[in-house]
Formats: sequence, C-alpha cells, structure tokens
Amino acid sequence: MSFAADIKEELSHIEQGKKCCMLSEIAGFVRVAGSIRLIKGKMIPVITLDNLEVAAHFQDIFKEYYGVLMEMEITRGPSFQKGNIYIMTIEDKDDLGEKMLREMGILTVKEGFDTLTDGIYEGLLKTKCCRKAYLRGAFLGTGTVSNPEKGYHLEFVLNSEKLAKDLAKLIISFVDLNAKTVKRKNKWIVYLKESEQIIDVLNIVGAHGHLLKYEEVRLKRELRSSANRLKNCDDANTDRIVEAAQRQIAAILCINELKGLIYLPDKLRQTALIRLENPDADLTQLGEKHVPVLKKSGVNHRLRKIEEIADTLKSTT
Repeated sequence: MSFAADIKEELSHIEQGKKCCMLSEIAGFVRVAGSIRLIKGKMIPVITLDNLEVAAHFQDIFKEYYGVLMEMEITRGPSFQKGNIYIMTIEDKDDLGEKMLREMGILTVKEGFDTLTDGIYEGLLKTKCCRKAYLRGAFLGTGTVSNPEKGYHLEFVLNSEKLAKDLAKLIISFVDLNAKTVKRKNKWIVYLKESEQIIDVLNIVGAHGHLLKYEEVRLKRELRSSANRLKNCDDANTDRIVEAAQRQIAAILCINELKGLIYLPDKLRQTALIRLENPDADLTQLGEKHVPVLKKSGVNHRLRKIEEIADTLKSTT
C-alpha cells in the first residue's frame, strides 16, 4: 500500500464531529471525486473511487448526515490498475440527490435554470473546523503524498482551473501555507513541495499518526544530508591541504636547487625545514613544531613568502 493510501486509511477512521463539518467533508469529497448522473430528468451525485476504506467512511458519513445508505457497486478496475473500483450512488427519493447537490453548493439556480457550479461554495467554509473538514474531504477524494523517503510532494489533481484556484485559496487560508497551481495535460494540479508545509497539511486534515512518521523520516533525511555535507566539506578541506602542501614543498625544493636553503632568512628557513619534515601536517600542526610555537596565520604567512621567493627565482633564472 502506498504512503498516501495509508494516510487515507487513517483519515477514514476519524470520529465524526459536528454536522457542519460532516457536510463540509462530504462536499469537499464529492466536489473533487464525484460526477453527476441524470436519472429521469433528475441529477444525483455519483462517486467513483478505488479505496474501500474511504468508500466505507463516506457511506457512514452520508448515513449519519442524510439518513440514507449509499448504494455501492463493485467492479474490477482497468487492466493497468490493480484492485477494485467502488461506485457509490443513492436511491433518489423526493429529489434527494438534487437537494444534496444544492446543499453542497454544487447545484445552484442562475437566471431561472439549474446550473452546476465550478468552484468551492464559500458558505461551507465559514469556520476553521469546516475548512479543515473540506480539505480533508478533498484530500480523501484526490490527494496524494509522496513517500518522504523519496521526496517531498503533496498534490491534488482537479478537473478545472476555477476549482484549483479555490482549493489553493483554501489551503493558503491556513497560516504559513503556500500552495501553487499548474496545468498538467487536461488537469489542474494544486501542490506543495516544502516538507514543513506538507506536515502542516497532514496536521490540518487530521493525519496525526502519519504526520509523526513523516517528521521522523524528514529528520533522518536531513541528518543524512547534513552528515554528507560535512563529509564533503572535510574531503574538500583535505584536498586543499594536500594541494597546498605539495605546492609549498615544490617551492622549497626549487629554492634549494637554485640557491640552497641558506638563501632564505633564518625564520623562513626554519619553516621550510619543518614543512619538508612534515609533508602531511596542516598549518596548526606545523606551527606547534616551531620554537617558539607559531600561530596558524604566522605559518601561512611564512609559507606564502617562501612561494613568492621561489617564483621570483624561477622568473630570473
């Protein structure tokens, strides 16, 4: 089972709260995962999904809120998709389907005619708890999260630009979240890529168990990255030290060949001899071998002076 499917299973077991939040969750789910079926001139919502836990969850909510049990048809998925497909509908008594769609803000009247809307009905988002519930419904309907071991990505796949913009606006209404939208073929995607923001979304929708797992994996990844950066930095420092030592020794040998080390002033000659005897030592270690002990900056200054003398001798020979 995928990481996203595990999260949806957790969300499917959240205890139902207030009636207003039930309606918001239902509306969020139907808006992103539902379609409309016309039966005898009447519109009823139809939900198609591939997760039995989520299907059972919304059967329970519909029964709790509307007092009806959604009928569930089970079919095999297409050849490229493993598992079953669950198609959920209601028995349309007393125009219940259209009443549901109106209450969810999906069906409205415009210029005297029934019209299907294309965005999110603001009347369902009046309180913070309802905004959370709507977002949870949308995530259960079309949300995905990549396994944090592989990368950080959360997205919603939607059918219209208006719905994508409304959902991004809903996500941004929570503090410190910044959802982005992009068109992918004939779909609109709302997505987040910052690990901290994905954790915030999981907290908002109520996936507290997987939030902790996500945070644990994120911290482990960051520790590994930090360790690798430090190792790379150490390796780079080692390479620089070796390269500098080789350059300094070459300069000392050049002076010795052309003029002899007696050519150097006493302090520089002392440093040159210590460097020749300690080719693998760093500047601090070289300084400790001087009498009196020399600071790192002092050793570096003397070695630079030796390299300059070698360059001058080579250019005049």
